Amino acid sequence: MAKLEYRNLTGDFDALLRHIEHGILNGSLSASLEDSSDFYGGSSRCSVRVFERYSYMGSNRVSMNVTLYQAEPDAPIQLSAITSGGSQAMFFKINTIGEEAFLDKLREII
Repeated sequence: MAKLEYRNLTGDFDALLRHIEHGILNGSLSASLEDSSDFYGGSSRCSVRVFERYSYMGSNRVSMNVTLYQAEPDAPIQLSAITSGGSQAMFFKINTIGEEAFLDKLREII
């Protein structure tokens, strides 16, 4: 498992979300959007996206959960991204290169 967090992103929430979705889906032939959720509470909002792609390095599929949160319309946007599934071992994690590579793609997009 690998994690990436940004706490002070600025800009339009919807535009950032579309930019991330487009960048991930067009950044890999095997990338897919597996599911999504959007929550609203008062003026706050939270969007969750789960992506998946094939990792050639690990010969398996890797998933990435991306969560965006904004407390109010002009507040900073917070992003948390967590990858999983890149290990081939049964009892401990080895070869997590695919997980890190998936996060690197998101870093490029942001």
